[in-house]
Amino acid sequence: MSLTENTQQMDSYQRHTVRKASVIALLVFLTILMALIALNAGSIKLNPYQVIKAVIGTGADVADIVIWQIRLPRILAAIVAGAGLSVAGCVMQNNLRNPLASPSTLGISNAAAFGANMAIIVFGAGTIRSTGATPVNINNPYFVTIFAFIWSMVATVVILLLARTGGFSPEAIVLSGVALSSLFSAGTILIQYFAQDVQIAAAVFWTFGDLGRVAWHEVIILTCIVGLAMVYFMIRRWDYNALASGEETAKSLGVHVERVRMGGMVVSSLITAIAVSFLGIIGFIGLVAPQIMRRVMGGDHRHLIPASALMGALLLLVSDTLARTLVAPVVLPVGAITSFFGAPLFLYLLARGYRRQ
Repeated sequence: MSLTENTQQMDSYQRHTVRKASVIALLVFLTILMALIALNAGSIKLNPYQVIKAVIGTGADVADIVIWQIRLPRILAAIVAGAGLSVAGCVMQNNLRNPLASPSTLGISNAAAFGANMAIIVFGAGTIRSTGATPVNINNPYFVTIFAFIWSMVATVVILLLARTGGFSPEAIVLSGVALSSLFSAGTILIQYFAQDVQIAAAVFWTFGDLGRVAWHEVIILTCIVGLAMVYFMIRRWDYNALASGEETAKSLGVHVERVRMGGMVVSSLITAIAVSFLGIIGFIGLVAPQIMRRVMGGDHRHLIPASALMGALLLLVSDTLARTLVAPVVLPVGAITSFFGAPLFLYLLARGYRRQ
């Protein structure tokens, strides 16, 4: 290879890297901009000056309560949960070599919801009340989280066993996820069928994706879990790049395939369990956001993981802002908004992918 060709390749690689960094910087800017818009959006009208004074702690009592107790925890929860669900979907899609894999399509969200319903109804971890910001009161959110995690891991182990020993194609794995979703949904219905009216009301309302139920301690827990997961995923980024080329290639490069795959699925399931137990079911974020960024950024997980996290945060933040403002003062379930917009977008991306093939 001549010096000129080598220089041209280096210049091309640098331009490629700069373009990816520019996309990530743009996503950071859009997420911050959307967060500022969300701070000003809501049934209680506040002008930007009132918002700024409330953020720095010199605002009126009403503005302080609205910003610090209602809007800011909700916005941070949207950013953190959106990033976590999106990265979980990104890692699942790579580890299973299946572009349709995500916490929702593989039945992991429904399994976590089944575990949470069991904790709420069978073991009395949730009640309904007539006062407060939300009619649902989770008496022991950590107990609900443990149950959600256990059952999400059951679904994860089943998926891994099917993928490893069943000789299933990528399409068959997704169909298996659909079957698992139906199974856990049926289990949830049976639990609710034998529950009392008050327990059913609490469980059904909890199932709706709602960011308004989180307080600062839930945001802190969610941030710690997602932050540690992001660190783990970034440490494993080179392993995920090797896995993307196939198991044999990854093994030839010294990657312990089963350990990396299981570790990624366990951490992804933990993120899903925490998000579902605190926020309810939020669909399509973990499916659509990684697919969008994979088409923009390519398959290099050094850039794909942070870009997917930012896209997921942006999508969930936009969806939650729409849920709060479309029919204000009524707040719509954010899970319905993400599914309403995510399903057509995913069908469009899927159709484009097949036309290219």
